[in-house]
Amino acid sequence: MSVAATATATATPSFRIRRSTRGVPRMRMPVRSSTISVAPMLTKLQSDCATPLPVLRHVADSMSADMRAGLAVDGGSDLKMILSYVDSLPTGNEKGLFYALDLGGTNFRVLRVQLGGKEERVIATEFEQVTIPEKLMFGTSEELFDFIASVLANFAQQEGGKFHLPPGRKREIGFTFSFPVKQTSIDSGILMKWTKGFAVSGTAGNDVVACLNEAMDRKGLDMRVSALVNDTVGTLAGARYWDEDVVVAVILGTGTNACYVERMDAIPKMQGKFSPSGRTIVNLEWGAFSKGLPLTVFDRDMDAASINPGEQIFEKAISGMYLGEIARRALLNMAEEGALFGESMPEKLSMPFILVTPHLSAMQQDNTDDLQTVGSILYDVIGAESNLNSRKIVVEVCDTIVKRAGRLAGAGIVGILQKLEEDSTSAFFSKRTVVAMDGGLYERYPQCRQYIKEAVAELLGPETSQNIVIEHSKDGSGIGAALLAATNSQYDQDY
Repeated sequence: MSVAATATATATPSFRIRRSTRGVPRMRMPVRSSTISVAPMLTKLQSDCATPLPVLRHVADSMSADMRAGLAVDGGSDLKMILSYVDSLPTGNEKGLFYALDLGGTNFRVLRVQLGGKEERVIATEFEQVTIPEKLMFGTSEELFDFIASVLANFAQQEGGKFHLPPGRKREIGFTFSFPVKQTSIDSGILMKWTKGFAVSGTAGNDVVACLNEAMDRKGLDMRVSALVNDTVGTLAGARYWDEDVVVAVILGTGTNACYVERMDAIPKMQGKFSPSGRTIVNLEWGAFSKGLPLTVFDRDMDAASINPGEQIFEKAISGMYLGEIARRALLNMAEEGALFGESMPEKLSMPFILVTPHLSAMQQDNTDDLQTVGSILYDVIGAESNLNSRKIVVEVCDTIVKRAGRLAGAGIVGILQKLEEDSTSAFFSKRTVVAMDGGLYERYPQCRQYIKEAVAELLGPETSQNIVIEHSKDGSGIGAALLAATNSQYDQDY
């Protein structure tokens, strides 16, 4: 995910809302004396964020073109088009006990799954989530991976019940690692740099699988990594296990990314490389896309103030990490220039990232006559007292920001599908095609889901869009990594 999930900026609260019941000090600053009406300010915001069909088509076409350029040569476009080395996907025939480790932020998950083949599928799963102590985020590579291996060892010791490892076999694990990695094979990858607040010494430039394998050896844990994947690839694999029509996976949460199944002969930069299946999963890292996006002054100001100005522009326009901050900047402008909250301005509204995307979602779900939830959030979070009219404007701002995000994400999905259709030897759009989606923004923001689907339908038309299924694959990356450990097992599977 890029973040995940693989965000490229500092960590933010997960996509959940926690509202305080306590009042907050109403520190206020004076509004400029010569105010203008808020209505034209809202109209301008809506105009600047507008995504009519020609804009969506330009974004989709540019996504397809950038994909081709990135497949032709490394550095050929904004899209890295990273090869995952996953060339065999789960079929449902997989049997046995497999583990997964999902490391993508300050929490990591360990999981085990007992697979029973076509008849029994997933017989049982167990998982455990652990928070990484803050000191280890700034410690040494050995300290971090020893801690992870210790958790894995304790988890493996609790194995029992429906979980059975055949005699003579080593436990195999799929490793979901959602930090920038230059993958060199299905079970190796060099860490390019730590992100998301990690500053661990001694890992960058080294193989993260080797780091984990060595730590497991030090802890006496009889386990080996058989697949290294990022969360988007894991989501595709997990969804494909249940539905063979899945060809694209998208994470839309704190961060965003997409991957898809590509033919090896359609990847010029991989000329001469062999894949038994003739296919592989390509990771777009689509957060870096930037062409034709309708951006506002608030987007540009937020980008300029970010830790990576000029980078990850698509991610900053569509992912959960940033939507609340864009809305905050728009509301701050309306409060200063248009007296949105009366003659004085809530001082907290000037604090970057105080308004987060879960607040936007909660306010848009408010169906009360007086928008009571909106009023409570404005008061609790930024100390603003509001009337019904200002609350309605706030909801319109939320809707404007998320509508643009959802529709641009939909255009990005169509860009991937278009590329596949153009290269297809058969009528690609005439058959059922599934896009697996995961991430908190998609899962917990109903309007966002709706805008994605509307954009896809507009771009493809009613007949073709009926064949495109966008479905939620909840927490697919964890079980997906375990499934990829199975498909890449060193042992023969008794199919």
